[in-house]
Amino acid sequence: MAYSEPQDGGIISGINVTPLVDITLVLLIIFVVTAKMIVTPAVPLDLPKATNAEEVQVVLSLVMSPGHPTFVDGEPVVSMVDLAQRSAASLKQHPDLRAVIQADGGVLHRDVIAVMDALKTAGVDRIAFATSGGAAAGN
Repeated sequence: MAYSEPQDGGIISGINVTPLVDITLVLLIIFVVTAKMIVTPAVPLDLPKATNAEEVQVVLSLVMSPGHPTFVDGEPVVSMVDLAQRSAASLKQHPDLRAVIQADGGVLHRDVIAVMDALKTAGVDRIAFATSGGAAAGN
């Protein structure tokens, strides 16, 4: 029963909370067990490792804007072959090189893919895209 029986047929003076505590503990155990499954990502990620304060991560910066040449670390490149050669030279000096592509919204998709192909040809396989913070989609 969920309540205690009165001894003399009078008013119910107490409630048995044991079933409520049992249900609460069972729910707590279910949440603790399933929390581990929720936190574990379903998609494997290649996360960067933490670096010491003395180490500097080298980034190959590529800036693309419509109607202008592609800039690699502030210098314009003439062709995708030139981009691949510069990328390969940078990768040879810094094996943990990461390329960051900063492409304007007006740059054609095929041009971005051509830059990515040139980087892949050079052996650079860590490629990221820079975004501006707080910009809403479609603006």
